[in-house]
This record gives sequence, structure tokens and C-alpha cells, in this order.
Amino acid sequence: MALGVDYDQQDCSLARALELVGERWTMLILRDCFFGVRRFSDFEAHLDISKAVLSQRLARLVETGLLDRTPHGGRDEYTVTESGIGLWPALYALTRWGERQSGSTVHRRLFSHATCGTDLSPTGQCLTCGVTPLPSDIDMRPGPRISMRRTDPIAEALRSPRRLLDPIRF
Repeated sequence: MALGVDYDQQDCSLARALELVGERWTMLILRDCFFGVRRFSDFEAHLDISKAVLSQRLARLVETGLLDRTPHGGRDEYTVTESGIGLWPALYALTRWGERQSGSTVHRRLFSHATCGTDLSPTGQCLTCGVTPLPSDIDMRPGPRISMRRTDPIAEALRSPRRLLDPIRF
């Protein structure tokens, strides 16, 4: 029996948020969008996700206004909307929390404020400038614990420093 995806009996903002992003794969798709993945085939290859599940999740993210789908060069591309950008602090915090839970003291990816080059704090702030930068003003680079197991083109592209939201294109 499949689990439901709504919490209609819950009068809670967290329950509403989980209705949008609580399904398996959804946050990983959003993460990849922030990292610059745009095309269906690239999500599929990088996430090892079935076409049916990916298609369903992307459609839901577009329907709920977290992603936009636009034609580009004969293929659809997916980009994070302003509403979706609002999820960046939560995604960043979950990433850092996951690293702590694994007992790691070294990050797989490092994020810095593009304006000054300062690495972001665990809460996503630039301690030099005193701001929490938007994703479009965050640079990402591989950390010392980056996995080299994956060999798909997206994994290869993510081994180089890049600005969040800048598209990965081949």
C-alpha cells in the first residue's frame, strides 16, 4: 500500500511544506537544480532515478511553482523559481546536518559568498559581510570528502568550482 502525500488533518506549516517537498527524490532533484542541472536526461543519469518517478516529481515541482519548465534547444529545461529559491536555506541546513550525522568533520562540498570569498557558516551566513547570500551569489567547490565514485557527466562537472544556479550544459 502506497503512503499518502498529504497531511490534511494536520494544521501545521511543516505538514504543508512536507506535502510539497517530502517525497523521496524531491530534495535531491531540487539540490541538482541549484547545482545547475537543467535537463531530464541529466537528472536521470546523475540521480539513478527511473524515468517514471523523475517525470512525476518534475511535473509536481512545476505544478507547485517550485520549478519552471521552458523549452531550450529542442529540449525542456527546469529552473528553480523564486519560490523554490526560498528552499535553499533548508536544503543547505539539511546538507550540513547530514554531514554531522555521518560523523564527518570535513565537508563534501564547500560554499562561499561570491562577493568576498568567505566560506559560509553552518547556518549559511557570510560572517565577513554579515549577510545570508542568495544562491545566485554563492560559489560551490568540491571539499576534501567529495566522492569520486560517480562518473556520469554531471558528477564530473560538479568536481569543478561553479556558481549555484549556473546551468550545466554539454
